[in-house]
Amino acid sequence: MKKLLILILLSAFFCTGFAQENDTVSVQNENAISYDAVKKLIIADIKVTGDITHEDYVVIGFSGLSVGQEISVPGSEISSAVSRFWKQGYFSQVQILADKITNDSVWLNISLMQRPKILQITYYGVKKTEKEDIEKKINMSKGDYLTTDLLDRIKIQIKKFFAEKGFENSEVNVYQKNDNAGSVALDINVEKGAKVKVHEIYVAGNKALSVRKIDKAMKKTHRSTDIFNIFKSKKFIKSEYENDKNLVVAKYNEIGYRDAEILSDSVVHTDSAHVDIYLKIDEGKKYYFGDITWIGNTIYPSSVLSMYLNINKGDIYNLKHLEKRLKSDEDAVSSLYNDNGYLFFQIDPVESSIVGDTINFEMRIYEGRPASINNVVINGNDRVYEHVIRRELRTRPGAIYSQNDLVRSLRDLAQMKLFDEEKLFTDVDIQPNVEDGTVDITYNLQTKSSDQFEFSAGYGAQGIVLSVGIKFTNFAIQNLFKKDMYRILPQGEGQTFGIKAQANGKYYQNYSIQFFEPWLGGKRPNSLSVSAYYAIQTGVSQRYQQNYYNSSMYGYNSYSQLYGNGNSYDDSYNSMEYDTGTRMLTFGASIGIGTRLKWPDDYFSLYTEVSYQNYNLRNWYQYLFGFRNGTSNNLSLGITLQRNSIDQPIYTKRGSTFTFSVSATPPYSLINGKDYSKATPEETRKWIEYHKWKFSGKMFVPLSKNDKLVLMARVEYGFVGYYNKYKQSPFEKFYVGGDGMSGYTTPGTETIGLRGYTSGSLTPSKIVDGYSVSNGNLYSRLTMELRYPIMMQQSTTIWALAFLEGGNCWDTLKKFNPFDLKRSAGVGLRVYLPMFGLLGVDWGYGFDRIAGDTTGKASGSQFTFVLGQEF
Repeated sequence: MKKLLILILLSAFFCTGFAQENDTVSVQNENAISYDAVKKLIIADIKVTGDITHEDYVVIGFSGLSVGQEISVPGSEISSAVSRFWKQGYFSQVQILADKITNDSVWLNISLMQRPKILQITYYGVKKTEKEDIEKKINMSKGDYLTTDLLDRIKIQIKKFFAEKGFENSEVNVYQKNDNAGSVALDINVEKGAKVKVHEIYVAGNKALSVRKIDKAMKKTHRSTDIFNIFKSKKFIKSEYENDKNLVVAKYNEIGYRDAEILSDSVVHTDSAHVDIYLKIDEGKKYYFGDITWIGNTIYPSSVLSMYLNINKGDIYNLKHLEKRLKSDEDAVSSLYNDNGYLFFQIDPVESSIVGDTINFEMRIYEGRPASINNVVINGNDRVYEHVIRRELRTRPGAIYSQNDLVRSLRDLAQMKLFDEEKLFTDVDIQPNVEDGTVDITYNLQTKSSDQFEFSAGYGAQGIVLSVGIKFTNFAIQNLFKKDMYRILPQGEGQTFGIKAQANGKYYQNYSIQFFEPWLGGKRPNSLSVSAYYAIQTGVSQRYQQNYYNSSMYGYNSYSQLYGNGNSYDDSYNSMEYDTGTRMLTFGASIGIGTRLKWPDDYFSLYTEVSYQNYNLRNWYQYLFGFRNGTSNNLSLGITLQRNSIDQPIYTKRGSTFTFSVSATPPYSLINGKDYSKATPEETRKWIEYHKWKFSGKMFVPLSKNDKLVLMARVEYGFVGYYNKYKQSPFEKFYVGGDGMSGYTTPGTETIGLRGYTSGSLTPSKIVDGYSVSNGNLYSRLTMELRYPIMMQQSTTIWALAFLEGGNCWDTLKKFNPFDLKRSAGVGLRVYLPMFGLLGVDWGYGFDRIAGDTTGKASGSQFTFVLGQEF
């Protein structure tokens, strides 16, 4: 019996290192066993007992033990089996007992107590969205075994979750409800308590930075007592506070205090919802940049590198600024090397000496050799022919690597509008190989459909107009007769093909078609543009026009208002009255060639276009200076010089676009020498003549570190001139005000939007034969617009904007006054959907009175809409 007791004690001791709660290895045997040496036993039988739901053979198989197996006593086989069960976490008690030992055989009993399974989880004191976030962090679901580790994780993760939201004093309690089937229901009760905010920050030892500047340097920890923090987070979150202390030190470093440190800090609860923060700072000495010497540079002289660095002796020491000027800025020193192939370039700024408050630097450079491009791989493309993509790339195998060429390639791909612009710039993979001096570039593209379908309705003076159109931006005219290449239409060449129809019943119909080839011939970036349109417009009755003229000139809403309620006239000018005896037929076509230039730089392009329009009028009445019958022809040559450096076409973050264009007809009156002062209107308009000049400039500047908040500034001017004052063109005028969308009521007119004012309201007019005729020959428009993205996804891009705008329109150059602007301000929203293009709505308030308005009131509140084009 003494030896049996020793055997039991030794067996229990051997398994102690593997057991956690009630695990034992016991041997019950009447035979005496000597432990002077390890004894070998054969397992005669294994049975499973205890409160478990698993089948016996499953438990025995998992134990690693089997009948007939030889085991050592004491030995590792039993202890390993116990360890396996514990690691599963399914059991609260593990025992392996020896029921009997006879000679060299042993009968084992695996006794287990299974942990309960979670049957139901109920949360109290949390919102639905909070519950969903908590469940992701805990990673717990119904059917899991309830372990002590899981209970601890529930409490820790929930407290951490709410601490990150400012609930520093949250309490979590977990209640268990056991049933008789081995399951448990959990009730998780959360008491969030009051959200803890920072009341005040007390700083000792600060001289260079005020408490407000220290507060501003912090990203998430701000005083609730400072009125300037009204839009900032004032929650106290311990992890964010630790990060913010580092930001305070970094701010000191930026203003020259290289050795600044926080000596001590403490957080004191003033009540259950507020804390005060105490900081003790040692600012140290203020330092300045001293001499900067360059070591190892052979490609560029030190003077050039110093010019790029743009840090001079005596400037306040700022290590962050130094790193940016060396490595991360667009015009950093490293970009100078990278743009010329030195991809393996390295620079190490070393403080060579400190003299008083001056720090001298050595810029130690390893230039390496120029890297050549080995492989250029394109991944993710499934819509565009690969040669269409590769022709846009400036990074080609065998060429010297250039960072600028890489950026330009990404920009040119973005301009195609066939790929996700945001991921273009983040997913490019550059793999340099130092051993052979090469680099592999992988463009990871995510294609998107930018084909657009338009179905819209608008309302004008003559009623509702419907528009239906479709534009394919990846067309392939080469495959027009290859049916196996069709995806609705042949696609893959990056060409643009579109058709559109607009109709207002009998009054107005317009049909148009366009085609654009960006690489004519496929070898050089020379573009071809072809378009044509046909429009039919019917007139309205004389009474309607006279009523409309009186209301627009004198500000009356109807004849009854003009003559009094007793007058027999009514509001008939608001009803639709077609006049089938009047109509205008318009046909137009154009063809243009564009080419990219290399001078002054390769952002420039030149576009030349020849266009022709034919206007056929019968008893027409409006807009056209008394020209009512006959035909008018407009043959013109247009030249456009443009510099475009924007990074992406949809939500542009940086870059600029400047456009200067001239279009002109032949000077017929100067060629034929005819006296047009005595000619009929039909004669002067048969072949119209004019010269039209336009300038437009847009600049985009990111205002935030993440490039999301963007400022757009724009300036525009336009002028239409004539060769002979008796042969002025009735067409190509400017129609200023409103949404700027091309209107069917103004044929041959260029519409210019100005928010905060109604359509065309800023256009000057002239009385011809008793009719008011638009006569906008000169306009200007200035805009400042702040943009911020709400959603930037492949399928949808949404941004909000706020704008200040001013502009005006004049009939003669003598009346032009660049300071006489009609001002407006407002807010808006833009939505870009690849299927429909750009959609938007703006609310603007016009601050100035419209010319001719007898009420003397400002234009006031106006809504404008965007369909397919930007202002």
